[in-house]
Amino acid sequence: MATDTSSPASAPATETGYQQPTVDVGSLLELLDGRYRDVRELVRTNLVTYDAVLEDAEQMPTDDFRDRVRDLVVEMAATGQTGMGFPSEYGGGGDIGASVAAFETLAFGDLSVLVKVGVQFGLFGGAILQLGTRRHHDAYLRDLISGRTMGCFAMTEVGHGSNVQALGTVATYDAETAEFVLTTTTPEARKDWIGNAARHAELGAVFAQLEVGGERHGVHCFVVPLRRDGDVLPGITIEDDGLKMGLNGVDNGRITFDGVRVPRENLLNRFADVTEDGVYESSIENPNRRFFTMLGTLVQGRVCVGGAGINAAKVALAIAVRYADRRRQFEATNPPEEDLLLDYGQHQRRLLPLLARTYALHFAQEVVADELHQVFSGLEAGEESRRRLESRAAGTKALGTWHATRTIQECREACGGQGYRAANRFAALKADTDVFTTFEGDNTVLLQLVAKGLLTDYAGEFEDMDQFGTVRFVAGLAVETVIEKTAVHKLIERVRDVLPGGDEWDQEAGLLDPDYQRMMFRFREEHMLAGVARRLKRGIDQGMNAGEVFSRVQDHVIAAANAHVERLVLDAFLDKLAGLPDGDQKVALSLLSDLFALSTIEADRAWWIEHGRLSVTRSKAISREVNGLCRKVRPLAVDLVDAFGVPREMLRSPELLG
Repeated sequence: MATDTSSPASAPATETGYQQPTVDVGSLLELLDGRYRDVRELVRTNLVTYDAVLEDAEQMPTDDFRDRVRDLVVEMAATGQTGMGFPSEYGGGGDIGASVAAFETLAFGDLSVLVKVGVQFGLFGGAILQLGTRRHHDAYLRDLISGRTMGCFAMTEVGHGSNVQALGTVATYDAETAEFVLTTTTPEARKDWIGNAARHAELGAVFAQLEVGGERHGVHCFVVPLRRDGDVLPGITIEDDGLKMGLNGVDNGRITFDGVRVPRENLLNRFADVTEDGVYESSIENPNRRFFTMLGTLVQGRVCVGGAGINAAKVALAIAVRYADRRRQFEATNPPEEDLLLDYGQHQRRLLPLLARTYALHFAQEVVADELHQVFSGLEAGEESRRRLESRAAGTKALGTWHATRTIQECREACGGQGYRAANRFAALKADTDVFTTFEGDNTVLLQLVAKGLLTDYAGEFEDMDQFGTVRFVAGLAVETVIEKTAVHKLIERVRDVLPGGDEWDQEAGLLDPDYQRMMFRFREEHMLAGVARRLKRGIDQGMNAGEVFSRVQDHVIAAANAHVERLVLDAFLDKLAGLPDGDQKVALSLLSDLFALSTIEADRAWWIEHGRLSVTRSKAISREVNGLCRKVRPLAVDLVDAFGVPREMLRSPELLG
């Protein structure tokens, strides 16, 4: 509960019929933990148990820090928390949803441990599980799940990160010896930023262009031994990437291959294989579709990083809100006593919309994690379901990690100079999460993937199209067809059926009406998407090449994708509310939902004004409503961050929290 709300400024503005709710922290924590509450509690317990092991880790020599993190990951593996997504026959838990919940919760603690776990069990282990077959599972899964064998995920190269199809490492099949020969063909083909590579990895899941009989078949993945008894094997050069902005408990490294030979069986062959005499075989004939299918199996990492970012934001808010509820500054309302920071309207404005957005993103992450579980557990089949999952995962990861960066910075500033002290957690939070916006997919590139799915409606040609192919695809349709897909005009008809005011629905509906909020978000999304389609069509009709057309409309593409994902986030929040019983918990979460929706509209008010859906008068009314919602949320703020369930030991911050 809040430690001090005695200042008159802390009392919410009174409204006819409004009664300030209270928050039952335990009940709300149970709601947020969801179906995997036991899993999350296990991870919290482990975080507290091992906290002292890492308390002074960042002051250690780098190699000692890395070894400490490695040892801790292996100890955690023994508790079962890191292997929950693997088949039970190999010592795993057989529950993909549980593995995501465990990973998200691990983000409350040291993020070098989180990333080390992600590399070992999510990326390396995920590649073996999802791209390999029985022979690979039997050979590697037990040892990697237990941590007896450490591995890395060697995809990114100096010259190619996002454009994986253009990787420069080549694996050439030698039919005489039944081996693949891996070669780093140019300096730009050097593998870089590979977690676990510099110190600990014994094996690598290495992505390379497969060449058989002089013919290239695209990117495939190979299991490549890197070390034996701690020594790097011949033909392999590994260098340390050195100190980074953060995550220095993770040993990122650079790898080059000079004629390194691995047996034919080391090709992870779920989707393609090479016979002993050198014949390439695949059940997926189209090379683009094969490539996207292979990469699509690794979407779990993207889902996990998005959830980790959201949980890191929770840690920052828990510190900043609690500090603002005990720190006093200036005699504003009740001299000679100074006021609490959280009683100041601007301080509420800084923190509470971010708190509301964190709750909204939590429920959106819950949806995408459930979709992942459904698809990868075989409970929901079909390529369209998989494509939609990939799109939703990309968008939620982008918004979640950008939110983490923004929230951590705002919370640091809100704690003043004390927030700058390393002991108060913000230094590590800022440094360690900064890379979240670019690993597991650069956020801007991920939003282009989201837009591609929307523009093509996940058509059968989806896998065949890069960004320029998307331009040609959309331009090849009648613009009216694309607009019909976005259905802005149909949306307005639906609005008239739901909200009062006819054509003036956006002026007559109540600001706190969830139907009004949904319609505003949907109108922006669909209008933007139709606008992108028109611009693509116009550019092609004017004779521009697809690359130039895409470059000219790229800002509109990103904006449309962002609008789409924000609408999904709002829908997730409102859908969660609709399923709750009436009571204080629902009222409190409704305040947050309204605050998220209206502060989002306020932040992009220029767009709605430009497009005739928000008058200046109503825009000002929204700002007043946001201020009012902040005042109503303020007495609940400490309980709302306590309900995140961040262990006190993980907050540290002795100077801020006492």
